[in-house]
Amino acid sequence: METYGLEKLGILNPSAVYRNLGPAQLTEAALRRGEGTLSPTGALVVTTGKYTGRSPDDKFIVDTPAVHDDIAWGKVNRPISKEKFEAIKAKACAYLQNREIFVFDGFAGADKKYTQKFRIINELASQNMFIHQLLIRPTQEELANYGEPDYTMIVAPGCKCDPEKDGVHSEAAIIIDYEAHEIVIVGSAYAGEIKKSVFSTMNYVLTKMNVLPMHCSANMDPETHETAIFFGLSGTGKTTLSADPARKLIGDDEHGWSPDGVFNIEGGCYAKCINLDPENEPDIYNAVRFGALVENVVMNPETRELDFFDNSLTENTRVGYPVNYISNSQIPGEGGIPKVVIFLTADAFGVLPPISRLSKNAAMYHFVTGFTSKLAGTERGVTEPQPTFSTLFGEPFMPMDPSVYAEMLGEKLEKYGTKVYLVNTGWAGGSAAMGAKRMKLSYTRAMVTAALNGSFDSVEFKHHDVFNVDYPTSCPNVPAEMLDARGMWADKAAYDAQANKLATMFAENFAKKYPHMPAEIVEAGPKAK
Repeated sequence: METYGLEKLGILNPSAVYRNLGPAQLTEAALRRGEGTLSPTGALVVTTGKYTGRSPDDKFIVDTPAVHDDIAWGKVNRPISKEKFEAIKAKACAYLQNREIFVFDGFAGADKKYTQKFRIINELASQNMFIHQLLIRPTQEELANYGEPDYTMIVAPGCKCDPEKDGVHSEAAIIIDYEAHEIVIVGSAYAGEIKKSVFSTMNYVLTKMNVLPMHCSANMDPETHETAIFFGLSGTGKTTLSADPARKLIGDDEHGWSPDGVFNIEGGCYAKCINLDPENEPDIYNAVRFGALVENVVMNPETRELDFFDNSLTENTRVGYPVNYISNSQIPGEGGIPKVVIFLTADAFGVLPPISRLSKNAAMYHFVTGFTSKLAGTERGVTEPQPTFSTLFGEPFMPMDPSVYAEMLGEKLEKYGTKVYLVNTGWAGGSAAMGAKRMKLSYTRAMVTAALNGSFDSVEFKHHDVFNVDYPTSCPNVPAEMLDARGMWADKAAYDAQANKLATMFAENFAKKYPHMPAEIVEAGPKAK
């Protein structure tokens, strides 16, 4: 029996080792092992138990001399000793002994100059199918000549940590050893931990190759190959706005920007399913079919119909599928140098302009800040929106200091003359707490289209003194009054007060989190009056 080097890791006497099985074989194995059930469309449906989302408190980086000075240590990038990592790895390998093992050898990075080989070793057939669909799948020839992987990941959800003994936070642990090129995930069956561990690894590796890793979606014009990238946190419309039927989808979540252009790090998509509707998101809805892995969506036990509106297990219901399930996907996932960068934010305060143009320094400011806002929770007395700041629009996955990524972005914007726009997909004419409505999707689409096709190049812009950005006075297919954030408010004094409040939040967040940023970037941010 071929073991593909498992014994070198300490995984001895496996009962069977399966390498790069296809979706049909992995689905059969998962069903045989009782890991899930089939939906009427053939998707494999599983529940992930206690962990239905990423567990940031359980994520660690091995602190070794080779990487110590590269890592931005803190609440996001927690250190763990080499000894503790080796002990947990040994525990996982011992746990996997005498079990069926599922191995996937695949690639991260569609541009072959930057491709990294990942070997994923799974306890669960369902998780092996997930990563088979989410990474870039090798051809038979590439698999035959695969050789040794660049990185090895061991995933054993059934293996539990002892927090006190193992020096971790809970029974789960997600640990990356950048120096040893090894990753261990134990205690959590949430498949997103595998995907994001690959991303977190690439976010370190690519910077060493002069490639900017980005938590963003990307698309391009099918004729001109003009490329755009979209940054945005959950709920800002990143997936919706990048899934433009008139453009080819390069990828929906993780990309690198090299001297040659943009490339997808992945070969699949991992979309939220909550409230999934065939009219609003037909591409994702139609991807819930054979070969897809559905996590934590409630299923009718008799009809097996999926209830995408049931959040009783979690709001974070998910489906993973290969990118070619999207009809207008770009295969391989490569595009040109981005002509336009879009930062998406859903401003529940209702004060940011619907679209504004950013200078290079302002782009670096907003890239580092990663702002959006969420509605007030259910606590009594909480009546206003809550700001959310996620560094680089992907703070949990960026191991290095934010300035490293920001400087790389600034250099690329300057070198290539890439335009940057901040698009507010949130509320207009008032705050969410006041009962205002969100900006119409058709208007936002029209603004994004104008940004992509150059319509704003010949339009007059006005400066917003508080947010320190320039906004257009006209846009095709958008009423002019909808472009003026302050003008849409009936009570101008209330707008001014709310705008100043948000600008102060920006400034306080920036001063607290990025005290060493250059003065010219600080000056490019919002200025409360």
